[in-house]
This record gives sequence, C-alpha cells and structure tokens, in this order.
Amino acid sequence: MLPEVIATRYVTPLREGGSLPGIVEADDLGTYVMKFTGAGQGRKPLVAEVICGQLARRLGLRVPSLVQIQLDPVIGLGEPDQEVQELLKASGGLNLGMDFLPGSIGFEPLAYQVSAAEAGRVVWFDALINNVDRSWRNPNLLVWHGELWLIDHGATMIWHHNWPTAPTASAKSYDASDHVPASFGPDIAAAAAELAPRVTEELLAECAADVPDEWLVDEPGFGSPRELRRAYTEVLAARARTVHERIAIGAPSMDRPSQAPGWLTGWTEDGQ
Repeated sequence: MLPEVIATRYVTPLREGGSLPGIVEADDLGTYVMKFTGAGQGRKPLVAEVICGQLARRLGLRVPSLVQIQLDPVIGLGEPDQEVQELLKASGGLNLGMDFLPGSIGFEPLAYQVSAAEAGRVVWFDALINNVDRSWRNPNLLVWHGELWLIDHGATMIWHHNWPTAPTASAKSYDASDHVPASFGPDIAAAAAELAPRVTEELLAECAADVPDEWLVDEPGFGSPRELRRAYTEVLAARARTVHERIAIGAPSMDRPSQAPGWLTGWTEDGQ
C-alpha cells in the first residue's frame, strides 16, 4: 500500500498538464505534485499512474515515489483562481501525489545523451503500458541529478477506458516513431530479454494492490476491485511476453523530423 499523507498547503498549479495538477505541501514535510480525482479525466489516470509507476520502479526505471494524499477541500477557499477552487472542492478525500524533484529540468535530447540500453528499456516499457504521451511534443521525462526520470503515466493502458475491447486493443502494435528515446538507437531486444521475464502476474498483482479500492469501484462489468485488479494483471502479463515483436519505429510525423539515424533521410523543412 502506498504511504498516506495529508495535504497542508496548496502551493501552485502546474498548467503544463491537461488535468491541472498542483504542487502541495503535506504533513510529512514533503512536497508533492498532486493529481486530483476531481479532474475532468476522473480516477482512471490515477489508477494508471499507480500501476505503471510502481511497475516501472520494480523494473529499475527511475520514477518519483508515490503517495496517497488526503485533501480537505477547505484548502481551496483562499485560492484566487476559480478553476483551481472548483478542482479542489471536487477532489475532497483521497488523491495521488508524486514526489516533487526540486531543480529537475525537462529532458532535451540535444543536451542529454541516453545510452542505447536505457533508451531500449524506456521504449519497451512504454510499449508494454501503451504510453501515448512520451513523444517529442511532450516528453514527460526529467533530468535530475544527472539521471533520467520518467513522469506522468496517466495516459497509459488506454484499453481500460473500454474493457470489453481490452483483449483486442492491448494486442495492437506500438508505434514509437515519435518516441523521444527512439532517437538514441534503443536496444529493444536486450530490454525485452531483461525485463519481460520479470513482468510476472505476481509482480503485477503487487503493483495493482497499491491502487486504493475506492478508485476501482463501480467499474461496469466487474463485481469488485479484486476482479478489476485481476484484469489489469492479465492484460499486462500477456502483453509483456510478445510486445517487443510489435514495436514499430519508422518515419516520424511530418511536423518535425526525427533525430534518429537513418529515419526518413529525405525529409526537408517543408515536409517533402
């Protein structure tokens, strides 16, 4: 189970994300990036953050530590921004926090080099969880103390938005053409050999167990949080075995060329 803290002060919103996360201070004297159950996307992004963040950490990838944060909506009474006020009022109770990494900077591929091995692990992991939000448009990577950190996994496992189609959707290939670490020649075969055997149902069950029950109730087609956790476990376990065979790295989107050697070598500034 994730540690639980109580929010004591709302510091500032982070407007980079569509769900309007915010920086908060808590009663353990920690500072966290908080994601809210009252955001427009609901609780599923928080479920994805927990399962994927905990899985990444167990696989040796660097992800900020996660906590459950109890929020009293009264904190929002003095907030001048009406949008933030409404979000805080709608998010009373249990929310999710990620350890704030002070002094971290956004990843820039021209300034920071990634080894083929590390790039392979990140690409393989994102293929496993079907992360659609690690492109050059929005890298969701930080550099902190000279090391690469993965953040923001709310836009993963998109099949959990429509469970009846999950087996078909989760079996689809993963297009990494615009994936940021793909420009470093990722060694996906080595990553699969290293990581896939470790993604067991037991490991996945441990990750899913960290999701609070209240974020899993009332899901159509499931009688209990336990059944829903089992569904996450089964889909990810099956995908881990062969997803490396379905990772496609090809021509990037035409609004920006890839930096990867050999990609679309005839690309010009006008996209021709």
